Amino acid sequence: MTTLTMKDEKRLDIIQRVYRSELTVTQAALVMGLSERQCYRVKARVNKAGVKGVVHGNRGRPCKRKIKDKTVRRVVELARGKYKGFNDHHLTEKLKEQESIELSREKVRRILRAEGIGSPKKRRGLKHRSRRERRAAEGMMLQVDGSPHDWLQGRGPRMCLIGGIDDATSKVTGGFFTQAESSWGYFTLFSEIFNAHGLPHSLYTDCHSVFWTDREPTVEEQLINHKPTTEVGRALEELGVTLILAHSPQAKGRIERLWNTFQDRLVSELRLAKAKTLEQAQAVLERYIPVHNRKFAKPARAEPAWGKLSTLQIQRALCFKQQRTVAQDNTITFEGTVLQIPKTSPFRSYANRRVQVHVLLDGAVEIFYKTEKIAAFDSKTTHTIGLYRTLDKKEGFRYGPISTRSTQPNRPT
Repeated sequence: MTTLTMKDEKRLDIIQRVYRSELTVTQAALVMGLSERQCYRVKARVNKAGVKGVVHGNRGRPCKRKIKDKTVRRVVELARGKYKGFNDHHLTEKLKEQESIELSREKVRRILRAEGIGSPKKRRGLKHRSRRERRAAEGMMLQVDGSPHDWLQGRGPRMCLIGGIDDATSKVTGGFFTQAESSWGYFTLFSEIFNAHGLPHSLYTDCHSVFWTDREPTVEEQLINHKPTTEVGRALEELGVTLILAHSPQAKGRIERLWNTFQDRLVSELRLAKAKTLEQAQAVLERYIPVHNRKFAKPARAEPAWGKLSTLQIQRALCFKQQRTVAQDNTITFEGTVLQIPKTSPFRSYANRRVQVHVLLDGAVEIFYKTEKIAAFDSKTTHTIGLYRTLDKKEGFRYGPISTRSTQPNRPT
C-alpha cells in the first residue's frame, strides 16, 4: 500500500492533467517547481509504476549518513556519566578530543533531547540593554572581580576565584583560587598581571569595600585635601591606574559573563580532573585559561596599550603601608613586634622621625624614611604576613601560617 502526502497527491493530479492534455509538460513543470526534464521523468515513472511514480525513490530507505545506533548509545552513556553536566558545545568538543567521536553540535543536541537530556543552562528572559563598545586596544581597560562559588561541588572547600579580563579582547589575563576576596588577593592578582603584561590604563570593578571606603577623612587628610582610600585604591593611584567603580553587575557584563562560562565549563573540568583541594583546582585553572583564551578571545582594533613599569616599582606599590614614629633607641613597634633599625652612621639617627612600614605580599617588612629604605626584614624574622579581612575590622594583620601557591609564601585564610 502506497501512502501519498499532500505534495504527492498534487503532483499526481498535475501529471494526470498532462495526460488529459489540459496542461503541457512545460506548464506542469512550472506548477510543480521542477525542471522540464525532471517533469518528463516523473511522467515516465507514473506511466510505468502508476501512483507510486510520484513517490520519491529514497522514501523508506535508511539514510547513508545516519549515525550508527552504537555511537548514539555511546554519546548518551557519556552524557549521563563521565560528562554529566557538560553543555552541548562543551560536550561536542570533549567527544572529539577525548573520545574520537566527531559530531556536529546540532547533532549532539538532537541526540540528547531525543533521550530526554536537557541543557544544564537555564535561560532567562531577554532584557533590552545598550551594550558599551569595547575598548580599542588591549590594556586600555581591565575588568576584575571575584566569584565565590562551590567550584568543587562538595568535594572540597568553597572557594573564591579572583580574576581579570581585558575589555578589548575578552582575554583572561590572570586568575587564582583563594578563600575569599581580600586586599591581599587583589594585590597578588595585580602583581601577576602587571608583571606579565604591563599596567592597564584603567581598572573596572564593583563597589567592594576592598576598592573604596566611605569613612570620613582624618584631620591630616582634610588639610591636604586628600580623599580617603583603601590600600588597593592607594596602590592603583600610585601606579597611575584609573579606578572605575561599577554600580551594577550589568555594567561590568564582560567579566560577569566570564564567571557564567567558568561556572559551567571550569566546574566540569574540575569534576573531570577529580580536583578536591585548592592546589589541585589551581593547577586545572592554569591549564584551562590558555584553552579558554584560544576559543573566546577577540582581536583588538589597535596595538596593545599596556604601560611598562619595573618589577621593583610594582612591588613597592602593591604592598600594605602604615606609618610609625621611631623611638629614641631607633626602634619601631609594629603589630606587637619591636623592629630595630640598623645603624648606618654614628652621626645619624632616625629618632622621632615618621617612617613608612611596607608589608610585602610574601610577608617581608621594609621600612622607608621618605624614599630611602633604611631597614628590611624577611617574613621569618618578623613573623608577619599579609593583610586579610575580618568581621570586626576592615583590615588587619595577623600571625601564623596560611596556605598559598607554590611560588609564594602562605596566603591569608
